[in-house]
Amino acid sequence: MEKTYVIGIDLGGTNTELGLVRSDGHIVARTILSTAKYTDFPTFADDMVKAAGELCAAGDPETGWQGTVNDLQGFGIGAPNADPNRGCMVEPPNLKQFKGVSNFVEEFRRLGVTVPVAVDNDANAAAVGEMVYGGAQGMQHFIMITLGTGVGSGIVVDGKLVHGSTGTAGELGHNILIPNGRKCSCGRYGCLETYTSARGIVQTFIEVRHEMGTPADVDEHPGWIGSEVTDAEVHSITVGIASNAGDPRAIETFRRVGYWLGIACANAVTFSAPECIFLMGGPTKVGEPLLAPLRKSFEEHLLNIYQGSCRIEMSKLKTNEVAILGAAALVN
Repeated sequence: MEKTYVIGIDLGGTNTELGLVRSDGHIVARTILSTAKYTDFPTFADDMVKAAGELCAAGDPETGWQGTVNDLQGFGIGAPNADPNRGCMVEPPNLKQFKGVSNFVEEFRRLGVTVPVAVDNDANAAAVGEMVYGGAQGMQHFIMITLGTGVGSGIVVDGKLVHGSTGTAGELGHNILIPNGRKCSCGRYGCLETYTSARGIVQTFIEVRHEMGTPADVDEHPGWIGSEVTDAEVHSITVGIASNAGDPRAIETFRRVGYWLGIACANAVTFSAPECIFLMGGPTKVGEPLLAPLRKSFEEHLLNIYQGSCRIEMSKLKTNEVAILGAAALVN
């Protein structure tokens, strides 16, 4: 069977990654644009199409395929605050430079792209990728939760993504976990995202460090976060490394994060009864310091009629591939 090709685009708050994806799920080549450097959407769209054209021109050495963007099956784009019905982003909270409605379809057409352009929430795209290429193959009911700069989710019921009347259903990261809690980028207070995103993890560590103090022998423990590291210098990756090195403050941080995320997962089960909840994203790489308290909290808060019906798993796709494959899978 002749191989076909799609450009999958993972649009993030810091970087945007594009990949040339073959129909067998192989990412032939990829490139990165710095999202943060752009101040207007038309210029950003122009550079995305140019980068995609370069990937197509380089082609697939394994099959000999080369082409232009209009030789593709299409573009699949995973983007925050995406409206799949209109093919656009609407005021993404972590991309303040792109104000109002940023329409991919209109911009790509202006730039001469004639093939299909499919757009969806980045977490929805990850869910489709898991369903087509990963651990959710054959599943009819599951949830994908992505942890990163924010917290996203894609919900699949009866084998189909849930979009709702607005096309934006499934924003579990903006469910209010703690009323009048931390201020969220969406403008409300106490959203799950403010407690379990990378930024939320950092804020929790800072709070825990102030509560517990810095051990006098901290410098004797490689991997622990010492007093020379200021609050402004703490990073979620650092907290993850410290938790696996035995830093009690980092361990307590992930205990709290796991507890909160467990409650959110248990609540999510009550409205869609999934077979599995998949997790992906940078903060999940910490492993058991997060997963152990998460699973414990999940079981403690799960409604009794759902006991034993849903498990929590890591994405079965490679972390550095799931977003691009998910975006590519949006092109049917």
